Amino acid sequence: MGWNSWDCYGTTVTEAEVLANARFMAEHLLPFGWDTVVVDIDWSDPTARAHGYNEGAPLALDDHGRLVPDPGRFPSSAGGAGFGPLAEQVHALGLRFGIHTMRGIPRLAVERDTPILGTGASAADVADRTNTCEWNPDMWGLDHAHPAAQAYYDSTLALYAAWGVDFVKADDMLWPYQAADIEAYARAIARSGRPIQLSLSPGRDLSLTRLEHLREHTTMWRVCDDLWDRWEDVEANFARFARWAPHAGERGWPDGDMLPLGRIGLRAERGEPRDDRLTPAERRTLMTLWVIARSPLMIGGDLPTSDPATVALFTNPDVLAVHARSSNNREVFREGPLVLWTADGPDGERYVAAFNLGKAPLAVALDAANVSLPASRPSRTTVRELWTGAVLPVVPVTTQSDDARGVAPGSAAVHLDLEPHGSVLLRG
Repeated sequence: MGWNSWDCYGTTVTEAEVLANARFMAEHLLPFGWDTVVVDIDWSDPTARAHGYNEGAPLALDDHGRLVPDPGRFPSSAGGAGFGPLAEQVHALGLRFGIHTMRGIPRLAVERDTPILGTGASAADVADRTNTCEWNPDMWGLDHAHPAAQAYYDSTLALYAAWGVDFVKADDMLWPYQAADIEAYARAIARSGRPIQLSLSPGRDLSLTRLEHLREHTTMWRVCDDLWDRWEDVEANFARFARWAPHAGERGWPDGDMLPLGRIGLRAERGEPRDDRLTPAERRTLMTLWVIARSPLMIGGDLPTSDPATVALFTNPDVLAVHARSSNNREVFREGPLVLWTADGPDGERYVAAFNLGKAPLAVALDAANVSLPASRPSRTTVRELWTGAVLPVVPVTTQSDDARGVAPGSAAVHLDLEPHGSVLLRG
C-alpha cells in the first residue's frame, strides 16, 4: 500500500514533490497501512518531459554504468549521494522508499563502454541489442550467457541497497516474459543483503502458467498494462482478477496497477492536469474490486492536491480490513451486468462485493445462500455495507414475488440498489 509518482508526474517528478506526498502520507494515511513511496521512471534524465520519453537522453550515470538520480530534480543526490538522503528523509517519516528501474543496461553506458564493477568486462560486452524495450529507448537488453551480465545487476542492486531502497518496480519484465532477467534480478536482490520487495511490470497478456516462476522470484506482478481513469480500463480488470485473485497471498500478489484517483496528469504520460475522470460510483467500484481481489494498492494521484472525498476512499478501516485480512477471495457469479465476489474473514465473518457493470441502475434480490451470507444463522439477520456503514436486513422469502425474483421461498435475500458502474461491499 503506497503512492507512486507515475499517474501525476510521469517522468518528471522532483524531490520536493516526492517529499510533499511522503509527508501527506505519513500524516494522513500511514495509520491506515499506507507506507511506501515510489519514484517512478526516468529519475536519471535531466531532460525529462511530460507525455513521452527522450531518444538519446543524457542520463546521469556513475563510472560503472549505473543510473543515478538527476541532481537537478533531486538536489540531495549531488556529490555521489544518490537516493540515500531522500530515502533517509522518507524513512524518518516512518515510510518505505521505492524506485522504478528498467530491464537491461543503459545504451549510454554501452556507448561509453563503462566497466562493470568487480569484473574485467564492460557494458559493451554484456549488451544484447536484439532484446530491447518496445516503448522506451533508454536501455539495451543483457546477454545472460555472459557472466558479467549478472555482475551488472548485482552492482545495481548493491547500489540501491546502499541508498536504503526498500522497493523496486522493475519494468519491461513481463511483456514479453523475460525469465532470465527476472531470475537474475531476484539473485541480485538476494545478494544485496537488503530485504528489497520486487514488483514486475507491465502485465499485458500474462498467463497463469507463469505463476510458480513469479512466486519464486518476486513479491508482486502486474496482470495488466497501464491503467488509467477510464471505465473501460477498470472493467477489463474484472476478468483478470477473476483469474488471478485466488492465487494471491504470502507467496506473491497479482497487481491490477495503480489507482488513478485524485489529482492526476500534472506532467504525466496521458492527458492534461485534471481530477480523475471516473464517477464517484466508479471510483468506489475500483477500490472495492482491488480490495476484494487483494491487489497491491498504489495511489496514483498527487496526495496534497487531491480532493478530500478521494482521500477518504483510502481511510476506511472496515474496507481496508478486507484487503489486509480476508482469504478465499474469488468471483462466484457473473451474469449480465451483475458480478459477485466473496471472501472469508479471520473471525468467521463473510464478505460479499456486488458490482453493477451496466449503464443503468440495477435492483438485486441477492440470494443469501448464493454468497454464503448468514441466512441460516438466526442470530445474524443483518449485514453491514462497509463504505457507508448502512445496516441491511437479511429478509426471509416466504413466497415468490417480483421483489425477490430468483430467490426460492424458504430462502433469504438482501435487497440492493446498485448505481450504474456501482458496487457495495458487505460484511455478514
